[in-house]
Amino acid sequence: MTLGDCDRVAEIRIRGWQIAYKGLVPQPYLDALSVERDAARRRAYFEQGGGEVVNLVAERHGEVVGWACHGPYRDGEVRTDDIELYAIYVHPDRVGEGVGRALLRESVDRCAAAGHARMLLWVLKENAPARRFYERAGFAPDGAEEPFDVDGVAVPEVRYVRLLADVGVE
Repeated sequence: MTLGDCDRVAEIRIRGWQIAYKGLVPQPYLDALSVERDAARRRAYFEQGGGEVVNLVAERHGEVVGWACHGPYRDGEVRTDDIELYAIYVHPDRVGEGVGRALLRESVDRCAAAGHARMLLWVLKENAPARRFYERAGFAPDGAEEPFDVDGVAVPEVRYVRLLADVGVE
């Protein structure tokens, strides 16, 4: 990902939230999401750098069509040796074309090559399509669950894990 990709990534992320989380999080929250505000936040994160967080984009014919982001796993304020997939979004017009699978595979491969033993992620408990996507990619729920606060509404999330020792064997 480059700094110039931030506007497109924000568009993909916000449209992804508005479609994937409809009925799962409060609609006023989804309606208030702003591509412009998110793009400014993406640019600020990107410019801060630091090298711990990796942002990947998928392109088709020179156009960014997906984004994934991973970095150190955060257990509250405590850092662990694990890696976390923070986000993965595909432009709504490109869902089902393999873009998400390619981004996830690249993220998993990079994390395994870096020597991480496991990758974790959090997904909305009621987001059945996302849960199936991760399960097909070798992730499984590990029993951890916690609420994600969205405008004062507790939306339950479940944690998924994948061991990375088997990466490259498939």
